[in-house]
Amino acid sequence: MAVRWYSVVVDSRDPRALAAWWVEALGWMTVFEADDEVVIVPQHFADEGYFTRVPPQERGQGLVFTPPPERKTGKNRLHIDLAPEPDDYHEAEVQRLVDRGARRIDIGQGDVPWVVLADPEGNEFCVLTPRDM
Repeated sequence: MAVRWYSVVVDSRDPRALAAWWVEALGWMTVFEADDEVVIVPQHFADEGYFTRVPPQERGQGLVFTPPPERKTGKNRLHIDLAPEPDDYHEAEVQRLVDRGARRIDIGQGDVPWVVLADPEGNEFCVLTPRDM
């Protein structure tokens, strides 16, 4: 039997605050919260019967926020890519995230169609051009 992707862990000095930022950014929900760990998942996890209807290997993944032993010192080696829906306006989605506290950053990406942002704690992520799922 193969293993399955379960979650991505994001280092965070303030797991509650950063998880709350991502909940708002993604429209997700918090399913576990403690001083040293917060777990967020897509809203469809709350759909009645989701866990009985969808096999484990096909379920979506969550984000887990935990405090690291040290401060962030460089570019993340792994980042999240976000994509607006096909009918959404790319720059409007970027601006929505910036208005919520993200900032545009330059990591040497050059002239590309996507935008690189950092969340309030400096974790890089990309907002791709609109696309289908």
